[in-house]
Amino acid sequence: MKYKKGIARYLRKNLTRGEKILWDLLKNKNFEGLRFHRQHPIDNYIVDFCCNEKNLIIEIDGPLHDDEVRKSKDTIRQNYLELKGYKVLRFKDMEISGDLDIILKRIREYIEKT
Repeated sequence: MKYKKGIARYLRKNLTRGEKILWDLLKNKNFEGLRFHRQHPIDNYIVDFCCNEKNLIIEIDGPLHDDEVRKSKDTIRQNYLELKGYKVLRFKDMEISGDLDIILKRIREYIEKT
């Protein structure tokens, strides 16, 4: 687990452009008064953003996630996390830059349902 914490720490310092934009809106309970963690370790995985209160994980997928092997690994990972009780919302990195309002609306809709 110590290894995962080191990786998570590294990833927190090296966020993608989309992750930085979304983190600025989620941090410090700015979004719906909920606490989000970034680059958060859950078992053998590190998720981009996690709100434990709502069992919500937000993943921002860059171009690497378009590869078929990566997609398969993402599916396995998502199924595992959903079996643990989390809801996983996935967005493309370019969506963050393109239409942030739609992304925030989808996150808000999930939060309101729970």
